[in-house]
Amino acid sequence: MLDFITNEQREQYYRYLDGLRNSGVTNMFGAVPYLTAAYNLKEDVAIDVLTSWMTSFNKRHPDE
Repeated sequence: MLDFITNEQREQYYRYLDGLRNSGVTNMFGAVPYLTAAYNLKEDVAIDVLTSWMTSFNKRHPDE
């Protein structure tokens, strides 16, 4: 899954998604179009990024 994305890219996407979540602009289940627009990602890649972000969220933000 996402083997072709560098750690730097992954962190950039995660920071973007953290900011999107904090903004309240969208429910995070609706974040794929935001990722595709912001980073010109294909939809399947954006879905993988979002899924990875969701599954790692509690580990990255243990106090929330």
